[in-house]
Amino acid sequence: MRTPIVAGNWKMFKTVAQANELVAAAKDGLLAVAGVDSVFCPPFMAVPAVAAAVAGTALGVGAQNMYWADEGAYTGEVSGLMVKEFCQYVIIGHSERREYFCETDEDVNKKILAALGHGLMPIVCVGESLNVRQAGDTEAWVAAQVKGALAGLTAVQVQGLVFAYEPIWAIGTGLAATPQDAEHVCGNVVRATIASLYGAAVAQAV
Repeated sequence: MRTPIVAGNWKMFKTVAQANELVAAAKDGLLAVAGVDSVFCPPFMAVPAVAAAVAGTALGVGAQNMYWADEGAYTGEVSGLMVKEFCQYVIIGHSERREYFCETDEDVNKKILAALGHGLMPIVCVGESLNVRQAGDTEAWVAAQVKGALAGLTAVQVQGLVFAYEPIWAIGTGLAATPQDAEHVCGNVVRATIASLYGAAVAQAV
């Protein structure tokens, strides 16, 4: 059985002190929820503090991004080698990374491979813009993102990955994504694409 996962990505908000306050306020309530994996994804500066705050509990910690190289002259980047000291998860391919920092499907693929190599669980983000949705290209767009993300991965690597559907068209537009919208993309596009590449059993494990 798949375990539901709720990951809170609070983007570029909150100082380390504010992050500690948030975790302290949310921790007991989250721990009381059974059958769900709960994950905090703070900015990099707050990751060590959040990891310390949830140490010894069932709560997880995720980074908001990572680079595919372990080390090198990559000013401003953070490697999987660094992330894995504090985190179990890492968000990869978030829509804001794709849009503002020009990340491609190839970049996402390299990061996934690097994350898996360090024992991190990637939370792979896929989703379409309003223009893509209005053009009727949602299925083709998201399927291409899934295929690009998984290029060269084995069935064992894919099994158990986490995919997050981001309906970019519903962010700040006044439009709302319904549960049916999300379920259509998650089931009929993401999971179906994985099934076409790796088989139904692998797709059901994702």
